[in-house]
Amino acid sequence: MVRFGRGDGAAFETLYRRHEARVFRFLLRTLRDEAGANDVMQDVWFAVARGADRYAPTAKFTTWLFTIAHHRMVDAIRARRPTETMDGSAESGDAPVLDLPPADARTEPLAALQREDRAAAILRAVEQLPAEQRCAFLLQAEGEMSVEEIAAATGTSFETVKSRLRYARTKLREWLTEYA
Repeated sequence: MVRFGRGDGAAFETLYRRHEARVFRFLLRTLRDEAGANDVMQDVWFAVARGADRYAPTAKFTTWLFTIAHHRMVDAIRARRPTETMDGSAESGDAPVLDLPPADARTEPLAALQREDRAAAILRAVEQLPAEQRCAFLLQAEGEMSVEEIAAATGTSFETVKSRLRYARTKLREWLTEYA
């Protein structure tokens, strides 16, 4: 990011390739809308480009990036409908989108189906988490952010983030016992 801030355009391409999939998965799984996730993704990377000259490496780049992604995601939810919450309690009519990995053709079909089934179950379970728990869980899982970094990115306390992560993991374990 520092190189990009100094005018190295290739550095931006490297950053984008390195982080685009994780940021997009975070946005898709929190917004539950592919078109909306694409729009927010574009906003996130425009913000990264606009902030290049002011970027100071005081924390990991991913912390800064996922903080931007979180804020843009919240803005998108607010813009959709003033009464819609992060958990989608207002009726949106959007069906959840599952991002299933393709089956590996080199393995037997039954094993591939079992992996797909397990992946779909995990995604369904994550989607069922309350919005704040889902967001904290995805920031840690996709953004590889620490509890401190999630607290800073979401504007919540360390203890609140710790609790949200603990409750999210407990619920996921309960819901996914058949796959253990």
